Amino acid sequence: MATNAIKKPRAAEEQVVYASVLEKGMLAGLGILVITFVVYVLGIFEPYIPVEDLSRYWSMNVHDYLQAANITPGWWWTSQLGKGDFLNFIGIVLLAGVTIICYAAIIPTLLRKKDIVYAVLALLEVIVLSAAASGLIATGGH
Repeated sequence: MATNAIKKPRAAEEQVVYASVLEKGMLAGLGILVITFVVYVLGIFEPYIPVEDLSRYWSMNVHDYLQAANITPGWWWTSQLGKGDFLNFIGIVLLAGVTIICYAAIIPTLLRKKDIVYAVLALLEVIVLSAAASGLIATGGH
């Protein structure tokens, strides 16, 4: 008897780990964004830029905005987490950085499978992305 069963492709173990971490990181980042936005909208923390002044900055490019608002590019925002408008950066950073966490999470699986080449590539990815996110590699942009 012939079977017409369609074989579904199976994901490798490291793909499942990566996807699981990505899903959890995405949900955590999204949840933090929603919570911090509600905190901002309710005015629980005073904003760095008062809402009534926002329209002054809308027509500016990023460089002019940062200069006019006296905002330093990079990780300066972490010193402003008590301000409602900077609080939502936490969720943004988590969403932006979850890829680093995903790569770090698959390294033990790759090593256990003795897939040394991919483990080294994943480790290099973690190092390069972390260095780029840290601001140590300051090229272009700001």
